[in-house]
Amino acid sequence: MPVPHGRTTTAVLAAVAAAGLWGTTGTAQALGPDAADPLSVGALRVSLGALVLLLLAVSARARTGTVPVLPPGGPSLPGWAVLLLGGLCVATYQAGFFVGVSRAGVAVGTVVALGLAPVATGLLAIVLGERPDRRWVFATAVAVAGVAMLVVGATGPAGRADALGVTAAAVAGVSYAGYTITARSLLVRGVPGVAVMAGFFGVGALMLAPTLFLVDVAWVTTARGLAAVLWLGVVATALAYVLFQHALARLSARTVATLSLAEPVTAALLGVLLLREHLSATSVLGLAVVVAGLVLVSLPTRGGGRSRGGAARHTVSS
Repeated sequence: MPVPHGRTTTAVLAAVAAAGLWGTTGTAQALGPDAADPLSVGALRVSLGALVLLLLAVSARARTGTVPVLPPGGPSLPGWAVLLLGGLCVATYQAGFFVGVSRAGVAVGTVVALGLAPVATGLLAIVLGERPDRRWVFATAVAVAGVAMLVVGATGPAGRADALGVTAAAVAGVSYAGYTITARSLLVRGVPGVAVMAGFFGVGALMLAPTLFLVDVAWVTTARGLAAVLWLGVVATALAYVLFQHALARLSARTVATLSLAEPVTAALLGVLLLREHLSATSVLGLAVVVAGLVLVSLPTRGGGRSRGGAARHTVSS
């Protein structure tokens, strides 16, 4: 049964809002202490985000009186394995994204990670029976083309980006697809959304915790460091992923992934407003093209629903 148009509109807005909050992460890191190691930033962000999401999940349990239970599994993986895989993807995304942004720059790192994510998600979503339709393919191609224009505008046609940074950002993009698909697979089987996010980030935090013993984290005791971690953990992670799970429970994984391309748009605009970066004419045109792709993928299909495979089979409360 298609999700009513009003609810899909709310879900689209939630996905775009989540992406907008994610788009602040690169700028928050750039405005933080120079001594902040990117791996420690990612680990602290995930740890704080996991704590807030856990508190929200416990609060939701107290209100409803229900205990989240992992489903026995799908065609190949049991629920606990899906949870671990999602947590691994969360940890890998954080490490890859922050290393990518640190080495390749805010614009290039964000754009590479988020440009690859919807394509990878669209391919992986076939496992869930969500086959890409022609409009999604066209809209995503338009949005990714806009992302490419942003990169060219930021680096120039002959610009050379750090190879390790670009690779790390690409790994982050594939990891984003991984946790989007694993989260969607649990959501459509009735697991509460905030509980899924709390589980993923809890596992991710445990996986990243050892990095905190390998790097200097004294920077977090400074005012700028503490402000950056609080913003990244509470707003750009916990709040953003509450919005993300709301959207993912009601839209297809591929649609949510394409809408996540609002992140590089936000990152580019913040770069201009707060980091005094310059957008070339090509970058400005790229921003407009990305927005056009997002609008196209957001339009409802005939009859008020979304493309086949786009509606969640269960309604998951946030």
